[in-house]
Amino acid sequence: MSVRVLLVDDQPLMLVGLGILIGDTDDLEVVGEAGDGREAVRLVRELRPDVVVMDIRMPGMDGIEATRQASAEPDPPKVLVLTTFDDDEYVYGALRAGASGFLLKSMALNAILDAIRVVAAGDALIAPSVTRRLIADFAGRSGPAAPEPDAETEADLSLLAGITDREREVLALVGQGLSNAEIAEQLVISAATAKTHVARLFAKLEARDRVHLAIIAFETGLVPRRR
Repeated sequence: MSVRVLLVDDQPLMLVGLGILIGDTDDLEVVGEAGDGREAVRLVRELRPDVVVMDIRMPGMDGIEATRQASAEPDPPKVLVLTTFDDDEYVYGALRAGASGFLLKSMALNAILDAIRVVAAGDALIAPSVTRRLIADFAGRSGPAAPEPDAETEADLSLLAGITDREREVLALVGQGLSNAEIAEQLVISAATAKTHVARLFAKLEARDRVHLAIIAFETGLVPRRR
């Protein structure tokens, strides 16, 4: 079955380029296009796409609010946010809104197609090097400063109560943007074992994807925020 994709961007050239490229694939299908966030949310409800490729800066409702509303729908689509390094101050908001991954508009169109497939399969990593750079910047300046110890922090830490020491190590490495293969190499375990640990973290922490795991790693202090 084809992955059903909704394209959302206020730049017609981007919509046309992706639409043509996706049209030449056997496993991806464009089911709709929108030029702003409000139209995107309407089409999510109407068309029920598998993946939404979402721009950030758009007139009217922006991509972050549209992502928040789309992610709140029953059986929500995966949202892949379009951004540039100049726009990465929006990464924290997009993560909070429910985005499952990120694209850079400077990426090659074929790489964007691969990223859509990755997100559709339930993985939030687009390319480990890109993910690490975005997460590092998000940790350093996009979100609030690391909280002082208080009731909210204790609640965050309570998330880790049910995971093992090894799973904490894996969670910290996910928070640094490492892929399963890189985690396996770092911890001297097999790739299959690394994948199993990540799957258990999904279940125990009720995380929707790897980006969500990365947020938990930051918020619980397993990956310190840079000052």
